[in-house]
Parts: sequence; C-alpha cells; structure tokens
Amino acid sequence: MKVLITGGAGFLGARLARELLHRGHLGGENIGEIVLADLYPPPADLAADTRVRAAAGALIAQCVGWRQETFDVVFHLAAAVSAECEANFDLGMRSNLDSTRALLDALRAAGNAPRLVFASSVAVYGADPGLPLPQEICHDTLPAPQSSYGIQKFICEQLVADYTRKGFIDGRNVRLMTVVVRPGAPNGAASGFLSSIVREPVNGKPAICPVPLDMKVALASPARTIAGLIAAAEASREAIGGRIAINMPALTVSVGEMLDALEVAAGAEVRSRVRFEPDAQIARIVGGWPAVFDNTRALRLALEPDPDFLSIVRAYLTERESK
Repeated sequence: MKVLITGGAGFLGARLARELLHRGHLGGENIGEIVLADLYPPPADLAADTRVRAAAGALIAQCVGWRQETFDVVFHLAAAVSAECEANFDLGMRSNLDSTRALLDALRAAGNAPRLVFASSVAVYGADPGLPLPQEICHDTLPAPQSSYGIQKFICEQLVADYTRKGFIDGRNVRLMTVVVRPGAPNGAASGFLSSIVREPVNGKPAICPVPLDMKVALASPARTIAGLIAAAEASREAIGGRIAINMPALTVSVGEMLDALEVAAGAEVRSRVRFEPDAQIARIVGGWPAVFDNTRALRLALEPDPDFLSIVRAYLTERESK
C-alpha cells in the first residue's frame, strides 16, 4: 500500500506518519511507502525511515507529477490556517481551494479512485443574524461559514463529495476540532492561543489570552485527532453512512476551565504567566465557531472525545518530558 500525506512535515502530518509507520498497516493492508508532501522536508526520524519518501515543494506543482502516480490512501492535511486566510485572501484561495482542486484532478487522472481523507474544520459552521447557531451541532446542522477559511474548507468538502459521487475518488470529509496542545512555535491560526496558554507557561514563558474566560470551545487532543483520521480512512462507506462529512468527537470546555486544569497539572505560578489582552478579531472568529457537538456518528466509528482537559494537559507534559 502506498499512502500520501499532504502537509506531511507539519505537526499533524508528521504525527500521523509516525503512527502509521508504527502500526505498519492500514485497513488490513501492509504499508509499503508513505509519501510526505510539504513545502519543507520531514523531521529527521521520518526521513531516515526507508518506507518514507519526501516530496518537498508547492503542492500545486507536485500535483502535476501525481497524475501518473497511483496512491491507495491520501490524507490531505495541507492548508493555510484561519487567521492567515482572513488576513490574506489570495493566500487562502491558493493554498486551500486551488491546491485541493489540483490534488483532486491529479487523483482523477491517475485513475485508480483512491480513498481520500480531507481534513476539514468545524469552521464550516457559523452564525449570522438570520441563522443563529443551535445549542448543539448535529450531523444535519446546516454549515454557514463566516470566515474565508471556513468558506474555503466548505467548498473543498463539496468538491470531495462530488468527485466521490462521480467515482473519481472514495472521499471522506473529516471536520476537525481545534487540536490542543500543539508543540513548537505559534502558528497563524486564530485558535493558536488555545495551545499557547498551556505551552508557553509550562516552558517558562508568558502567554496572551485574547478572549473571555467564559468562552466555550470544542477541542481534541493530538492523539484523538490522529485516531479520527485513521478511523475515517479505514471505515467502510456503509459505516460512515450517506453523508461523507463527519464531525470528529469534541470536548467542550471554557477557557477558564482550561486554565484551571493547567493550574492543577503545573501549579499556580505557571498559570500566572497567562495575561489577558482582548483581541476583537480573534474573539469574533473563534467565538463564531460552535462549541457543543452531538458525537453520535463519531461514536459509531468507535471514536470518543477526550474525557477532560486535565488529561490533555498531562499528556502534553508527559510527551514534553520524554523528549
């Protein structure tokens, strides 16, 4: 089996690759090669694995060569993130919409109808004065994105659905929750502070919280997110059901509860490194995303949300100490 991961050198892509290499199989078939496509080379441990091939460069350009190469499973994770897309419209359209269309056309040209898992986002949901969000998002809640990022993700979902309907691919749209805690430097996501208010204080640095303590958010740990991507790739169409868009399981928590958990796990001094500086733009974007989800469809795939935020913080601390 040959697997392609776009965004394969990034945080989630690299973590997904490590998990697949550790398992050695996907959907009952042995993995012979994983192609990691990204603007940057993969981490050294992945590059050293003989089953890994790095494909560095712009995704649109790489798609030209993939018209003559077949993959069995594709995880499409590469994307510009929320705040980047809001600040730079052309970047978002090129990185999210144009690149996805180029990838889909390459897979269609290759002709073997591979299974594709598209990493979408709960940013496809939003509220406006005429269509407020329901208290709980269900599988049949109407998407109404209110940001360029959310609109681009939703358009790509529709493309994946139509290419699947035509038999060009076997697609699944996986709507991810905000993934916390992300290691490394902050990225350009509007939700990036949800990792920063844990990561920076734990590492002895100050962090800024730009939203009120009572704002509720929907989160998932890196481990649960990777499990969701793999489950979507392995699930049959019958198990997924009629709609190929799936909301991943969500842990609903307030920002204040996140900081309470940080204090329990790491102490009051660590929590004190978080200061509050309101940012109306970030509050508008993140506050416009839904926070409570009906997890029924994800539960059918044996996926469950994280039990609480304290477990997420402790998992991050354990992983940090092991490096």
